[in-house]
Amino acid sequence: MARRRKGRDISGWLVVDKPAGTGSTDVVNMVRRAFDAKKAGHAGTLDPAATGVLAVALGEATKTVPYVTDALKAYVFTVRFGQATETDDAEGRVTAEHDERPSDADVKEALHGFVGEIMQVPPAYSAVRVDGARAYALARKGEATELAARPLWVESLVLLDRPDADHAVLEMVCGKGGYVRAVARDLGEALGCLGHVTELRRTWSGPFTTGEAVTLAEVEALRGTPELDATLLPLEAGLGELPKVRAPAESVGRLRNGNPATVIAQGLEYGEECWAEAEGRAIAVGRYKGGELHPSRVFAG
Repeated sequence: MARRRKGRDISGWLVVDKPAGTGSTDVVNMVRRAFDAKKAGHAGTLDPAATGVLAVALGEATKTVPYVTDALKAYVFTVRFGQATETDDAEGRVTAEHDERPSDADVKEALHGFVGEIMQVPPAYSAVRVDGARAYALARKGEATELAARPLWVESLVLLDRPDADHAVLEMVCGKGGYVRAVARDLGEALGCLGHVTELRRTWSGPFTTGEAVTLAEVEALRGTPELDATLLPLEAGLGELPKVRAPAESVGRLRNGNPATVIAQGLEYGEECWAEAEGRAIAVGRYKGGELHPSRVFAG
């Protein structure tokens, strides 16, 4: 018999302002323990050195993680020109240096080549799997690996500030799977001066922003209290990118059991993905077909 997972059946989203020096998985574990939750997960890894929005899902909200992971995200980061590092950030050893520095105009011009659908090679120190092993594990052993380029949608990439000749502060809005460190590396190469990331902060992720985020210190201070539970956003917050339909009372039971049922919708195309609600609560996610929702995920009542 399978062991029953310990903890509370609590569901919702907690937006954490992740501090530098803490891994994303560590944040999830701290949040899960603080809430005594049975289940937790996050929507998009941040490097340990990075800060900002890390959306953590508890309980039934973990079923909505893919919709936040797939959404656009925004990053503000600082590029240090003139140096390449083995990790493409300030944590790694400097592997090459260059004396040239680009002008503001040069930077702005080069950024055009990083907008739209681009191909990006992940950093050598990344969580990409190579023959079953993580790339960073192989890199730490000194094993050379050739990572394949991956497509990335970049909605925008702009120069925010130029504190000095060595540094540029950029903002990028991109889709799933983007490596900011790779953008800094490739931008430096495009400008002929090399580059790496020195600071990185995620300012929003899908529907979640720093404005609604709590710190880990606040989570620990409120651990096990009703006040901590009050910081949770509803499960439905993770479905903001999907269109919504209404489930009549007679359809709720069928949808919760995973069966197609009649819904009330406006302006949806046949086969479009959406979510059904009843009295403000999410019932199921699925495809809209001929006046019915065909569930792919259902939520406990």
